[in-house]
Amino acid sequence: MKDSGMEEVGLIRTSSGNLNDRIREIEMELQKYPRGYLVYKTIRDKKQPYLQWNEDGGSKSRYIKVGEREHIMEELERRDCLQRDLQRLKAYRDRLTDAWKQYPSLHCQSSLYKNVSIGYQSFAQMMEHDFFYVDKTLLIREWWEKSDQVTLITRPRRFGKTLNLDMMNCFFSVQYRGRADLFVKHQIWKVSEYHELQGTYPVICLSLAGVKTGRFADQVYELCEMIEGIYESYAFLADGADSSLSDAQRGRFCAEYEHLQAIVHAEKEPLDNLPATISSLRVLTHLLAIYYQKRVIILIDEYDTPLQEAWSYGSWDESMEFYRAFYNKTLKTNPDLEKAMMTGITRISQESLFSDLNHLEAADIFSNKYAQFFGFTEEEVFAALDSQGYMTHNEVKRWYDGFTFGEVHDIYNPWSIINYLEKGKFDTYWVNTSSNVLLSGLLARDDHLVRGEVETLLRGGAVRAKIDTGIVYKNLEQEENAVWSLMLATGYLKINRVIEGENLYGLPMQEYDLSLTNLEVRSMLPALIRGWFTSAGSCCNAFVEALLAKDVEAMNLWMNEIVRTTISVFDVGEKASRYQMPERFYHGFVLGLLVELNTSYELRSNRESGYGRYDVMLIPRNKSADAFILEFKVRSDKKEANLQETLEAAHRQMEERHYEAELLDRGIRKEKICRYALVFQGKNVLIG
Repeated sequence: MKDSGMEEVGLIRTSSGNLNDRIREIEMELQKYPRGYLVYKTIRDKKQPYLQWNEDGGSKSRYIKVGEREHIMEELERRDCLQRDLQRLKAYRDRLTDAWKQYPSLHCQSSLYKNVSIGYQSFAQMMEHDFFYVDKTLLIREWWEKSDQVTLITRPRRFGKTLNLDMMNCFFSVQYRGRADLFVKHQIWKVSEYHELQGTYPVICLSLAGVKTGRFADQVYELCEMIEGIYESYAFLADGADSSLSDAQRGRFCAEYEHLQAIVHAEKEPLDNLPATISSLRVLTHLLAIYYQKRVIILIDEYDTPLQEAWSYGSWDESMEFYRAFYNKTLKTNPDLEKAMMTGITRISQESLFSDLNHLEAADIFSNKYAQFFGFTEEEVFAALDSQGYMTHNEVKRWYDGFTFGEVHDIYNPWSIINYLEKGKFDTYWVNTSSNVLLSGLLARDDHLVRGEVETLLRGGAVRAKIDTGIVYKNLEQEENAVWSLMLATGYLKINRVIEGENLYGLPMQEYDLSLTNLEVRSMLPALIRGWFTSAGSCCNAFVEALLAKDVEAMNLWMNEIVRTTISVFDVGEKASRYQMPERFYHGFVLGLLVELNTSYELRSNRESGYGRYDVMLIPRNKSADAFILEFKVRSDKKEANLQETLEAAHRQMEERHYEAELLDRGIRKEKICRYALVFQGKNVLIG
C-alpha cells in the first residue's frame, strides 16, 4: 500500500465506522465472485484461458468463452483487490489492537473512526459528543503535585493550551461538581485518590484571547467585559438569604459587580476607577474563598495577547503598568489563592511584567516541565492515524513534525493533525495569526538582519543565532536576535543543534542552529513573509505582476505607491540612523515582495557573480522563462545630479561586473536575462 494520499484511505475508512463490520462486508462480498485463478492451457497449439480451482481434494477447471472473458477478467481483478484489502485490514486490526495496549492515552477505545471535531475548545462538549480526543488528563496530576503556586506555560498558537485549561476547569471547579462522567474514560480517573478532588474547588477562568485591540482604554473595556461575565456566573454571592457572606462582604461583591457593569454598559469610561478594575479578581477570589471555605484556583489563558497588541499599537507603557499591577494584585498579594496556571505564546521577561512574582515557575519551550501535554507526541499521532484508518505516517511526519519542548522531540502541531484526520488532505492548516503582529513589526523595522536569512530558510538552509527565552518588549527593536527568538517561540523555527562557546569575556555562551520547523511552515511562510514585509496590500501583487510582465512604467507606479502608503512603517527619511545603509532597506523590502515567487524562481541575494556581488537575482526553475537581476542604489549628491544619472550608474555597474555570469552558467539564454536598477532618494524611487 502506498504511504500517502486519499486513494488508499478510501479502502480503509468506510461509512460503517467499524473495522470488524468492514471485514465481514468484504468476506461476504467475496462469495459473489468466481472461485479459482486464471490459467492458460495450450489447445491445438493455441493458448486458451481457463478458470481453475481446487474442489474435493482435486483440481477442476472450465474454459472461459470469448463472450465472457472481459467480464470474468474484471471480476477476477476486483476479487483480487478485495482479497488484498481483506488481508491488509486484518493485519491493520492486529496492529491497532497492539497500539491500544501500548498507547492507552488515545481516547478511541470505544469504537473505531470517532468523529473528529474542528475548533472545539470546550472539554465538556468534546466528551459529551464523544469526539476524538488525545488524553492529556494526567496534566492535572503533574501540575497539582508540583510545588509552584503560579505556573506560566508558553507554547505556539494552536497547541492545546485553551483546551487543557478548560479541562482543568472541568476537573477542579465546583461548577462541575458531579461531572465525573467527563473523566471516567481517561487516565486521571485511574488515579483513585483524584476522584475526591473532582468538582471541589472554586475556580476563576479568564481568557484574554479576545483582547485584539492595542488602544489602552479599549483593552480595559474588554477586560472589564470578561470579568463582568465571571462575576455574573457567581451572582448568587449577592443573595441576602444566604448567610455564608456577611452584609459587608455582599456589599463589596455588589460594588465591584456594579463597577464592571457600568463600564460594560457605557455608563462609565473604561479608565474610571482603575484601582477597582485592577483589584476585581482579587476581591472575587477573597469572597469565593469565604463562601466555599477553600482557597481559589485561577486559570488565565493567552495572558500575553493584550501586551502584544499594545506593543504594536504604541500603548506599551500604560498597558504594561496596568497589567503588572493587575497580575501582582491577583497572583502575588493574594492569600486566598491555592494555585494558578497561565498560558501564552511568548514568555515576557520576568523583570518587565512579573518582577513582583518571585514564586512564578515558567515552563517555556526549553523546559521539560509539562512537555508532553501540549501538542501531540509522535506515538500519539501514529496511534491516532491508525485509529482513524490512515497509513500516511511518513508523509504526516514530513508535514507536521519538528517541534521540540525541553528534551521531548517529535512533537506535532495538534491543530494540523486534527484537521488532517478530519479532511484527509495535506494542507497548511496552521496559520499563526496571533503572533504575526509582533513578527511583522520586527521584520518591518530590521533592515540588516533578516532579509537574506529568510531567503536561506526558504531554501531549506539554517541560521545561527542567540536566543532570549524571556522577551523584553521595550528592547525588541534593539535586540539583534529578537526576531529569531520570536520565530522560535511562535513555532516557525526549530532547533537543530546547540553550539557551545564563549563570549568576549570568556563566559559560556550558547548559539542555536535554526531552520524552518516542517513542510507546512515552509509551504505557508512565503505568503506570510510577504504580508509581514509590507502593509500595502494589492499594490504588492501589482508590482510583482509588473516585474514579471517587464512593464517598467507599471513597476514605477506601483513601487512608488507602496512606499507612499507604507511610509509610517518603512520610514526611510525621518529615522535615517536606524537605516545606516538605505539601500539595504529597499533591498530587504523588495525581497519581502518577491518571496511568494519561491515556487517558480530561486530567489538569491548578495551573491558573487562575474566580478562583483549582485543585489537580487530571480533564477527561473523553468529555463525557458525570464530571469531577473535587480540592483539597488541610493543617489549620491556628490556623484549624480538626479535619479536618472543614478539609474545609468547602476546599469553600468551591472554591465561592467558581469552579473549575468551565474545565469549564463546555468544555461539561461542571454536574451532571457532582464536587468533592472531600483534607485532612490528618500521616498522617491525610479526603476529602469
